[in-house]
Amino acid sequence: MILALVMAAAETAPHAESAGLPIGAILSVLRMVVVVIFVVAGLFFVLAGTLGVLRLPDFYTRMHAAGITDTLGAELILFGLIVQSGFTQTSAKLGLVAFFLLLTSPTATHAVANAAHQAGLKPLTGRYKAPSLDDILDTAPEDEAH
Repeated sequence: MILALVMAAAETAPHAESAGLPIGAILSVLRMVVVVIFVVAGLFFVLAGTLGVLRLPDFYTRMHAAGITDTLGAELILFGLIVQSGFTQTSAKLGLVAFFLLLTSPTATHAVANAAHQAGLKPLTGRYKAPSLDDILDTAPEDEAH
């Protein structure tokens, strides 16, 4: 889709120049819009994974939330940086980092979850009800100064 937008902008270049619009400025703005979309989407997924780690009940569901969302979020942020850097050596390096991250992050998540399973950590089964804020505040440790 993004490639289609760039191609459409390139096709309208002669019309834009005849209308007095500098095509370089139009493509620069279009590229920055694409960068913002990628980075904001990546940040959304990273923050969603953070909330999952904080709110989910056991180790395995937390690993699932962190593994999936952090990989996707980091990839989207890296793709945004690649678009921002243009066709340079930096974008090639960022592409290699993205490829390495795509291979290693799910593998590391699986290795940690498998190690926990081998160590005997059992997943939480059955229905789970998250504690309410009142339950959390009622079970807070009392001040030791009394």
